[in-house]
Amino acid sequence: MSPYGWQEIIGVVGVFVLITSVATVSIWQLAATWRAKAALTRESEYRALAERAVAAQEGAERRLGELGERFAEMQARMQSVERILKEVE
Repeated sequence: MSPYGWQEIIGVVGVFVLITSVATVSIWQLAATWRAKAALTRESEYRALAERAVAAQEGAERRLGELGERFAEMQARMQSVERILKEVE
């Protein structure tokens, strides 16, 4: 064995550890990026769903208001019919 054998072994191990560390950090960062993109996509889908729910709720509220007005009109008409019928009796 040459007098530099241990230094060569330590150098090879060091380079291997460096390459492994760089690969691990790169893979970790790519995975974090993919998770962040997935979270953004999911968040935008939830936002769109919430906007549709709000729009549907506003539409239902508007229709309920219209029905309330119609019911009030019908109730007033019914009261006038009852009054007329009482007068006729």
